[in-house]
Amino acid sequence: MIEKLLLKELVSFENISLDFSDGLVVFTGPSGAGKSVLMGALLSNFGYSMPSYASLCEVSLCKPRDMENELYMLDDELVIKSLKKDKVRHYLNDQNIPKKSLEEIFSPYVRYLSVRDKGGLDSKTLLNVIDNSIYSRDDKYKDKLTLFKEKYYELKKAQKELEEIRAKEAKIADLIEMATFEIQKIDTIDPKIGEDEELLEVKQQLSRIDKLKDTLNSMQGIFEFEHKVFELYRLANKDSSLFSDAINQLRIDAQEITTLSSELEEMDVESVLNRIEALSSLKNRYGSIEEAIAYRDRKTAELQGYKHIEEDKSELEYFISEQSKVLDDISKEISIARMDEIEALKSRIDPLLEQLKLPNVDLKISPVEMTESGVDDITISLGNSKISTLSGGEFNRLRLALLVASTSHTSKQQGVVILDEIDANVSGDESIAIADMLVELASVYQVFAISHQPHLASKANQHILVTKDNKKSQAVILDNEGRVEEIARIVGGEQKSSEALKFARALLC
Repeated sequence: MIEKLLLKELVSFENISLDFSDGLVVFTGPSGAGKSVLMGALLSNFGYSMPSYASLCEVSLCKPRDMENELYMLDDELVIKSLKKDKVRHYLNDQNIPKKSLEEIFSPYVRYLSVRDKGGLDSKTLLNVIDNSIYSRDDKYKDKLTLFKEKYYELKKAQKELEEIRAKEAKIADLIEMATFEIQKIDTIDPKIGEDEELLEVKQQLSRIDKLKDTLNSMQGIFEFEHKVFELYRLANKDSSLFSDAINQLRIDAQEITTLSSELEEMDVESVLNRIEALSSLKNRYGSIEEAIAYRDRKTAELQGYKHIEEDKSELEYFISEQSKVLDDISKEISIARMDEIEALKSRIDPLLEQLKLPNVDLKISPVEMTESGVDDITISLGNSKISTLSGGEFNRLRLALLVASTSHTSKQQGVVILDEIDANVSGDESIAIADMLVELASVYQVFAISHQPHLASKANQHILVTKDNKKSQAVILDNEGRVEEIARIVGGEQKSSEALKFARALLC
């Protein structure tokens, strides 16, 4: 429920502060006084695409019971504020919020029915009306709809995955062949990390083997003079340990080099060069031996994945088949419940249409391709007339009757309905019927209505008069005598006759 509206500098309004009651709130006043401007500012704060002219618009309301708690909606009271300076900024409980987000949050709770709007009677909306009507008294039906949507989304996900597999199938054979070829090429060479560096060192040693052998042969004479050196150290009474260590190390190194030389002589030089060339080809292609091995491992994993695709495809096809059967069964149960509810809704709406001087409604449900809403499409017509051929007045009276009929079976608070001149250009009997329906609607909604008819104004739980004088507008909540004066003005014009005043008092009794 909207509790309060605060406005500053709204076109011809300077300052407005209105505390609203629950039930039916009616705005009246002369044409051009600013009723629609006032209503537009209110709607803009709930995210509707209305221009926001006010420098400040603040709306206070009670949070609906079923509204989920967001970070900025922890309190039971919500305050929506818009400030206009260089541009309009919106706030919810003092936290900045995009206008689009306001629309998403409040669209289920604040409905706007405009005489210029021919929306709200499409199949999706009608299905929501039917479904809401059913699960307002049957929690199991609501669970069934939720289950259906969950399984529908699971089915669509599986179908998408299957489409992707089938799109790949034509390429899989080529991908397998290419991956196998590249793996075999690397495995044939069977590179080892660091092997290329070792072979290059061997190659350098092979290029020096002749010089290595000649040098080894020429240095053998060193050891022939070893004993003479020791004798010299002895005679000079000096320590020979350093020379001893050096000559022993030289002997060890000479033996290792002799062994290496023998091993090098036994090597197949051509095999070494071929191996170096093979490893070089891998390095040229992949960057390094490490990268070549990592590439082979990735391709091996991909090859395993390709081999599992056929298995995945079979599992998906089975899942889709079984899920489709489950969805078909649930959708049939939903369709049956909807067809039963359509008959019940028709029995509630036809008497209302009769009061509004309209023919009976025809609601038809037809099978369509499955969507998240099921397999049903609902069309509505009025007598023999399609919705598209109805006049604006007929359309809005039908929409009002549907709204009243869809909520007549519940006492749960439904939110807010804002109406723009719903009783414009109608006869007296039709005006009375509309007023009575809005009173009924106001038992489950807080209803805001702009009206130029005395019957609706007389039914209001709260009557607000909007006037304009010297280019300045104001809005005041009328007391009982003020209501008499305003209804008399609506009936008889500015020069209120005694008959008009008497009629106004009779309406308010």
